[in-house]
Amino acid sequence: MGIFERFLSVWVALAILAGVVLGAAVPAWPEAIASLEVAGINLPIALLIWGMIYPMMLAVDFAAIGGLSRQPRGLLITVVVNWLIKPLTMTALAWLFIRGLFSAWIPAELGDQYVAGMILLGVAPCTAMVFVWSRLSDGDANYTLVQVAVNDLIMVFAFAPIAALLLGVSEVLVPWNTLIAAVGLFVVVPLTAGWLTRVFLNSPGRIERLEQRLKPLTVVCLIGTVLLLFMVQAGSILADPLAIALIAVPLILQTYLIFWISAQWMRLWRQPHAIAAPGAMIGASNFFELAVAVAISLFGLQSGAALATVVGVLVEVPVMLSLVAIANRNRRLFPTGHV
Repeated sequence: MGIFERFLSVWVALAILAGVVLGAAVPAWPEAIASLEVAGINLPIALLIWGMIYPMMLAVDFAAIGGLSRQPRGLLITVVVNWLIKPLTMTALAWLFIRGLFSAWIPAELGDQYVAGMILLGVAPCTAMVFVWSRLSDGDANYTLVQVAVNDLIMVFAFAPIAALLLGVSEVLVPWNTLIAAVGLFVVVPLTAGWLTRVFLNSPGRIERLEQRLKPLTVVCLIGTVLLLFMVQAGSILADPLAIALIAVPLILQTYLIFWISAQWMRLWRQPHAIAAPGAMIGASNFFELAVAVAISLFGLQSGAALATVVGVLVEVPVMLSLVAIANRNRRLFPTGHV
């Protein structure tokens, strides 16, 4: 394990600090970075995420994907947790904390917007970053790809009606440009690049050597992503730190709760660690680009709903890294081996 992997938590903490300091000291930088976006997706961050995903896509064996139908239980857990359990637990936690325990510090109208933003996060399970968490927790690359593909297919049909029901609005307009661009950038493009690389190298040994050489790229790009995220949001963090902290509490609890539910169910059904880890990560993390875009379209750029989705972006990476560590420490609780 290299120096980046051994001290990953240290580098992430330093990246968070450096991002806030740089964003506050040189406000022109985050403004310039934030302006570089297409369909609601920030291009510099997208490039870093692509750098994290590509090494994992090299490990996808297309010939083996057909055999995954013999392992339906992991997919079933992923679907049920993401679409039947997660939206409801996020709604319940948001109301419990924002409109209940924290109501003395949050005006009612603003609190309703915070709750709305959290619900949008709860109805948008992860597409891109789960590949990173799967790689860091030794997940099966083929199975992770199938889990994400099934999730994205369901999202096309289920996101809008579930969000509209929980938000109590008549209609949620899905920003299809954001959804399609994200799936293209974070799944189709790196997957195609990985396949073309495998075809070009045409040797398991050469592919494995390239994977080893690219392994530090995942961690370096992860640290860079954290730095940019906190730099771009430094103004919001420093302007109202209490609001950020209050919103973060239920979001963090939701992440750990969904991870625990998924992991325990995977363990009960005797799923191997290589399936259980990424399956639990998909539900625990969020498709924050989609949630942010919908919050802005429904409630406005300066709304409490938009702020809540942004807080979801900020807390996700540090919290998910802690879940990767938990998954790796407890791999003995799950059957060994890959699919």
